[in-house]
Amino acid sequence: MGSGLLLAGAFPFDAFAGPNKTRKLTVLHTNDVHSHLEPFGSDSGKYAGEGGVAQRAALIQAIRAQEEHVLLLDAGDIFQGTPYFNLYKGEPDIKAMSAMGYDASTMGNHDFDAGVEGFAKQLPHARFPIIIANYDFTRTALEGKTIPYTVIRKGDIKIGIFGLGIQLKGLVPDDAYGNTQYLEPLRIAQNMADKLRQKEQCDLVICLSHLGYRYDSRKVSDQVLAKETTGIDLIIGGHTHTFLERPTILKNKNGQEVIINQVGWAGLRLGRIDFLFDHKKNASFADAHSVVIGKQTIG
Repeated sequence: MGSGLLLAGAFPFDAFAGPNKTRKLTVLHTNDVHSHLEPFGSDSGKYAGEGGVAQRAALIQAIRAQEEHVLLLDAGDIFQGTPYFNLYKGEPDIKAMSAMGYDASTMGNHDFDAGVEGFAKQLPHARFPIIIANYDFTRTALEGKTIPYTVIRKGDIKIGIFGLGIQLKGLVPDDAYGNTQYLEPLRIAQNMADKLRQKEQCDLVICLSHLGYRYDSRKVSDQVLAKETTGIDLIIGGHTHTFLERPTILKNKNGQEVIINQVGWAGLRLGRIDFLFDHKKNASFADAHSVVIGKQTIG
């Protein structure tokens, strides 16, 4: 997909006409769910009745019934935020994601709240990979239990997915992350994008990022990541709990579009981004919206 994304508004949809030429990919995503397994209570103000894993599962199931090719991804901070985590240390969270058929997740800083050992203890419940490229877990309980990237096929489309985590020192207690080594994310991101493009020959490259949407400082964020690299098509973000009703689209170092999206926190929203691929597997960003879980309309 070397020419970069084609924005739907600037690309004639009738160019996709013809038998077997159009492929559609629907990317669904969450971030910073923070152990919110149940909907918000009636006394929760504007969020009353929203969220909940049962409601999310029903929505995902309905979309899968409508669309042939669906990816379901998470950008980290699965853990911490309700008594469910205090009592069960993440087991119901991981089991729920497995039951919903998540394809992949990255790690957030709160996923270390029970320590590296605590996160590793929950991985037998995961029927999806934990993808993180810039944490080196050598000599920790997570050594060999995460992967830097994965390649998923949907029909004849190859999607490369890699993960990036935030700097842990100063954000997470030292004893919680132990010997985990943090690797500079921009360098790692470029290495991952190059590998997925050149070696794996992916048609779409997605970064699951827990770096945060944007900062006033020079700290690396999703916006910095988009501008300072090449080869990434979509950044699914987390950490800053940013509610984006529509994705942000920025230009990378080669002037090609990069889509950034994030859907707040607590499982209140499900992000949806639709791509179309032409007969040469060039991707077009067709549509995107954030669906309120618990009050949604399907479609």
